Amino acid sequence: MPSRLLRFLAAVSFSAGAVPGQAVKVRPASTLAYPAPIVDGNSPSVWVDGKLQVYTSTGDPLEMAGADLFSLRQSASPVVVPRDHYPIWIEAVWRSADGTIYGWYHHEPGGVCPGGKLTAPQIGALVSDDGGSTFRDLGIVLSTGDPLNCGARNGFFAGGHGDFSVILDQDQRYFYFLFGNYGGPMEHQGVAIARMRFEYRDDPVGAVHKYYGGGWDEPGIGGLVAPIFQAAVSWEGSNPDALWGPSIHWNTHLNAYVAVLNRSCCESGWPQEGIYLSIGGDLSDPGSWSRPIKIMDADTIGFAPGYYPQVVGIDAGGTDTVAGGTARLFIKGISKWELVFLTADESTATTEPTVPPEAQPALPIDGAVAAQTRTLWLRPPNQ
Repeated sequence: MPSRLLRFLAAVSFSAGAVPGQAVKVRPASTLAYPAPIVDGNSPSVWVDGKLQVYTSTGDPLEMAGADLFSLRQSASPVVVPRDHYPIWIEAVWRSADGTIYGWYHHEPGGVCPGGKLTAPQIGALVSDDGGSTFRDLGIVLSTGDPLNCGARNGFFAGGHGDFSVILDQDQRYFYFLFGNYGGPMEHQGVAIARMRFEYRDDPVGAVHKYYGGGWDEPGIGGLVAPIFQAAVSWEGSNPDALWGPSIHWNTHLNAYVAVLNRSCCESGWPQEGIYLSIGGDLSDPGSWSRPIKIMDADTIGFAPGYYPQVVGIDAGGTDTVAGGTARLFIKGISKWELVFLTADESTATTEPTVPPEAQPALPIDGAVAAQTRTLWLRPPNQ
């Protein structure tokens, strides 16, 4: 492990979305890797009869299982029927008290741009009544309302919604979707949010609504979005600058939601610039998220492409959507880092030198985390 990575330790203090002064440290840990040969997307997890099941996908879904996060083995791949929306990437799962597992997938349809390779992802829903061995496809629940651009030069998408995660709020009223919108006018591009009432989980098509114009009234199929984190440079060009691929969890230690994200910048091929983190206290208020701040540079990851950051809880019952005071940070299925979340009272006892707010960069996606220990302060979204 490079000495630069061994020295890497950062603390990030929050001033929006939660109690001011809360912090998270990023520190090196022993290497832990998912046993799947390829990880290509968010890798959701769920507990089934005392066993942790983790899904990942390569266009076909894969399953890993074990007694805990540290003893996973590759197991039989889940079967999805019908296969109308292959290729699929299962990127979120949730298990109900009766054992039913609900899942959501990223789908990349073919033939979107005749004669070209660009696609426009959509998001669909699944359900399993046998512990996740077999899933039934419930259909597409999120698709773009913006016109597609087959002249887009990002190399992958002509628009669409994808690269997402889903979480049930603490009141169990809504499932919230955080996803990338890759087309349309600039004010629509970036990481957007939608939600579905809990009681519609078995009949989700037409039940998902996007946030736009200050309300939750836009339909999931079609419909417009107002991003939580707007792209700085359009996905339609060859040099997009945008956050993407959000992975969200409820942090039981902070009593807040935490999202980690990729940043692509600023040339073709979706190069990874770094890993970012934001915190939010109220999913129903998209404006409550703190301004994302970098917790890791791409060149400190140690491999490329360093996509798909994800926090996974290591306490009892921990998954990709529930974590406590100490959790694992995975990047593309590999974890060489721990995140230690600190309350405001705990962070006041830290001895790391601090960087005052006025020394922070003006834009939320600017600035690098230094190799030495320091504290970085987040700013509210409106500053």
